[in-house]
Amino acid sequence: EKLGGDPDSIYLSGHSSGAHLAGVAFTTDWDRDFGLPSNILKGALLCSGMYDIKPVRLSARSSYVTITDEIEGELSALRHMEAIVAPLIIAYGTLETPEFKRQSKEFAEALTARGHSVNLLVAEHCNHFEILETFANPPGLLGRAALAQMGLGYPGTDHLI
Repeated sequence: EKLGGDPDSIYLSGHSSGAHLAGVAFTTDWDRDFGLPSNILKGALLCSGMYDIKPVRLSARSSYVTITDEIEGELSALRHMEAIVAPLIIAYGTLETPEFKRQSKEFAEALTARGHSVNLLVAEHCNHFEILETFANPPGLLGRAALAQMGLGYPGTDHLI
């Protein structure tokens, strides 16, 4: 509220596994499962996440992470897009591994095809970790996008949004 934001609006952001978890949060039935308003989440910035966890199940991680068919289905936001109603920003860096790029692009494309509000951002010359620097910096690519999504500005960056 001190920054001019609406305290009744919750926006999420997440990177990598955090983007996966935030994506799953948007597929949650908040009313049915928790007695909260179904539109409690107003938007999100999801950066370099996994939105279909089947590839994780097929990777070396399967030796120490048990993912059943049920878990794979429940925790793959790509499979529950009909539940997503809030606008999303999906981002990745051009120097990410191919799977992070593919999942980000395909999730954004699938949501767009369903008529959802999606803004796909590509951070040029950024790897999986460098892209976070643009989020931690208000005039950076992701910092600007997150502030704009929430209807907030940052002094001296209005011309950048």
